[in-house]
Order: sequence, then C-alpha cells, then structure tokens
Amino acid sequence: MLTCEHAGNRIPREYASLFHGAKRLLDSHRGWDLGALAVARFLSRHFRQPLRSVMWSRLLVEPNRAPTNPHIWSRYTAGLSDADRARILKRYWWPHRCDVQKAIQTVVAGHRRAVHIAIHSFTPVLDGELRNADVGLLYDPRRAGEKALCTRWQKILKELNPKLCVRRNYPYPGVTDGFPTWLRRRFSERNYVGVELELNQALLTSPRRGHIQRLIAQSLGTLLR
Repeated sequence: MLTCEHAGNRIPREYASLFHGAKRLLDSHRGWDLGALAVARFLSRHFRQPLRSVMWSRLLVEPNRAPTNPHIWSRYTAGLSDADRARILKRYWWPHRCDVQKAIQTVVAGHRRAVHIAIHSFTPVLDGELRNADVGLLYDPRRAGEKALCTRWQKILKELNPKLCVRRNYPYPGVTDGFPTWLRRRFSERNYVGVELELNQALLTSPRRGHIQRLIAQSLGTLLR
C-alpha cells in the first residue's frame, strides 16, 4: 500500500485569505514534501498499485499528525475557532485516514498482511544542521516485522548502490506521531507493517531523481519477493 501524506501545497479557496503573502513558505519544505509525489507516482505505476495522497498543504492541517497533537495546526490555522478547525478536520484530514484504514481492513479481512509504505522527503538542512543521509527508513523497532523489513531493505539498497547513505530511523524516530504510528494502534503486528520512506530533497531535485526512483522500485520489488 502506497501513500503520500505531503504530496501537495494546495490551500482551499475558502481558507486562501489566511495564507495571503505565504506563497514562499507554501512552496518550501514547510508547506509540502518536495519531490515525494513524483516518487510515489512512479512506484504506483511500477507496482500497479493505487496511490493514496493528500494534496492539501500541511500548513492547513498536518496529515501526518494526530488530531490531539497541537502541532497539527500551523500558525495560519491555530487561531481558528474550534468549529472551523473541526470543519477542516472533517473535510481535509479525516478522508485520507479513513480511506487508508478501510483499505487495510479489507486486506486483513482477506487473511493477508498489509505492507504500508508512506513516501516522504526531507530538507537537506534543517535549522542549520546538515542531514547526513540520502534515504531514511522509519519504523517501530519493537515490531519485529518492521525491523526485519527495514534492515533487509537497507542492505538491498546498499548492495545496489554502495555510495548511497541509507539510515534507519533517521532523520526522525519511527515511533513519533505519524500516520503509521496511528495505524499501529489499530492493527496488530501480524496484520500491519508500516514504514515511512524518507528521501533527501537534494536528490529529488537533482538529475539523479530518475536513478533514485528506479533504485527504490528495484529494491522494494526485491524486498517484497
């Protein structure tokens, strides 16, 4: 199962006035995951699997955070009334969660295990700190299936390209508040494996993007076989 939570930086017309003068921020890594959608679409075509994505900007509402997390709201939406925020959640946040959860339930009902790859990208430099990785694989180390999958995936990627810097649970811990964390609370380890694939935006905005897409597809195909 393929998802892309930060696929776009769109703002609904009804909330556009809140973001007056924010185009530069919307176009930056604060507004979306640059390059992630292109990789997600490539994998979707390669594996002939549907892609479930969110095209609304994370500055409207953060699709990779729980509704109880105050960081789900940006400085542009945090001051809205409870009613307005509830409407945003209902229209722009919940549909993606419900769609993916329903798809996993269908897999589980067929006595199969869902392998969920959530595709993201990260800025090469954050708060003055250089991120030392090309690819990050985020997972819950307490789940043996996720740990084994990511350990093997890292090895395959390194075999395909020894120069590629692949790190596990970097640049973020895999157990922080994210969509797979939410889904782990709803599905057992037997039924669900969730991995966040993090790709360095320096690669995705360079001529190497095509190579990286093919490499990810080849490695994931080998892994799943």
